[in-house]
Parts: sequence; C-alpha cells; structure tokens
Amino acid sequence: MEKITFRPDDGEAVDFYVLEQTRLGGIDYILVTDNGDEEGEALILKDVSALGDEEAVYEIVDDDVELDAVAAVFEDLLEDVDIEKE
Repeated sequence: MEKITFRPDDGEAVDFYVLEQTRLGGIDYILVTDNGDEEGEALILKDVSALGDEEAVYEIVDDDVELDAVAAVFEDLLEDVDIEKE
C-alpha cells in the first residue's frame, strides 16, 4: 500500500495510505486512510491541481452527489469494501 504525505499550508504534515485510485470525468480521485487498515476511516480526495503544478493538490470530496458516485466506483473496484458516509 502506497503511503503519501500531505503538507497543508496551515498545519503539520499528515501521512495517508492510498487504498485505491480512479479517474472519473477527467478528474483523478484517491481513496485514503490514515492508519493503513481498510477497516479504519477513509477519505475520498480529488486532484484539483492546475496544469503545470509541480505537486498534486488534493481536496476532500464533500459534495454528496459526487461523493456517492465516486464511493460507488471505489466499492466496485475493491469489491470487499463498503464505504459509509458520516
């Protein structure tokens, strides 16, 4: 499982483990968890980088329609994972 580090502008670096990634409608999405365990809490992030950015810029998907659509794709890709919204 790939581990990536996010460095928010206003906080300390945070490590996440990438469970899966996909591309929908020309946008890249990743499913990440902070503990490396598929049973833990997860976030769906989307790549909002501008063309030519040296590093990827991600934000949490918070639109319910978008979140439901991307979560369904990740559930299909991972087969044994159920994604529940809180």
